[in-house]
Amino acid sequence: MTQRPDNPPSLTQRPVIGISMGDPCGIGAEVIVKALADPAIRQLGRFVIYGLNELMSYAADLAEINPFWWRLQHDSNRATYELVHDVVVLDFDEYSILGQTVAKPTKQGGQASLRFLEDAVAAAMKAPDDPTRLDALVTAPVCKESWLMAGCRFPGHTEFLAHRTRSRRVVMMFHSPQLLVALATVHLPLMDVRNVLTIGSVFDPIDLGHQACRQMGIAKPRIAVCGLNPHASENGQFGDEEDRLIRPAIEMAQHHGIDAQGPFPADTIFHQAVHHRRYDLVVAMYHDQGLIPVKLLAFDQAVNVTLGLPIIRTSVDHGTAFDIVGRNVADPGSMKAAIRLAASMCRPQP
Repeated sequence: MTQRPDNPPSLTQRPVIGISMGDPCGIGAEVIVKALADPAIRQLGRFVIYGLNELMSYAADLAEINPFWWRLQHDSNRATYELVHDVVVLDFDEYSILGQTVAKPTKQGGQASLRFLEDAVAAAMKAPDDPTRLDALVTAPVCKESWLMAGCRFPGHTEFLAHRTRSRRVVMMFHSPQLLVALATVHLPLMDVRNVLTIGSVFDPIDLGHQACRQMGIAKPRIAVCGLNPHASENGQFGDEEDRLIRPAIEMAQHHGIDAQGPFPADTIFHQAVHHRRYDLVVAMYHDQGLIPVKLLAFDQAVNVTLGLPIIRTSVDHGTAFDIVGRNVADPGSMKAAIRLAASMCRPQP
């Protein structure tokens, strides 16, 4: 973290956490305002928000929250050296949508959320001695349909971040108080999972998940690996992926000193991990296999973490929620949890 000697020690010692607003037509601004309105959350770092100041102000007005941030035009020269307050909004007001009745996928929303993210990632990738470098990035939800309208070929944050940071191995992990889950595959049709799954794609979440658990303070992570098929194929009766792909990946991890076990039937292993605390991390083979138990247990507390990047990135575990925009009912719980986790991951590990 870059030290700024002309600032109060209480500020310079905190990590600098960037927050990208996500789709401006969604609830990103609302959950950011509500999360950072909590003094305990603001104490965790200094914050740079990439988004629209007018939406922050509108959300604060609806929630009867007094504005607590400083605004800077994102392309102002001042934005290269005046990021010294506890909360600064870098305002991209050329993407203004206020006054429009918009709470749906739009090309403008896709363009804006991509620009917020582009600039935030660029700041996170700066050299450690750069005064505008971010120590971590937290992302609010984007709309994949809006990205497609804007001409973006990436299906989500994970793929975008892997490309921009030139990361060869990237894994999506979900953190909640009750359960940690890492995914072997991410955003693709269910019918394609068996064609995309490889020994490497199963090994990566085991390996990177093991590293993440240790970074989070779990000295000896215990990892359970799900099967792909019902009953983990029951000795090949329902498919051969368990013996052909999953078991070799587990054996490879064990050879590297990782305590990984499986493959286990997915319909029982989450119970063992949550209620009996036999495992610290569960590796799921596809998106819904892992996300259904996470969201059932901790919908407003779960955090999406991208493993394998050269930067720290966490995210809310919910979507744009177009159906509740402007109603002041969005729950900031996941945003608060994402900020807490990002701040904790910035701390030096013993």
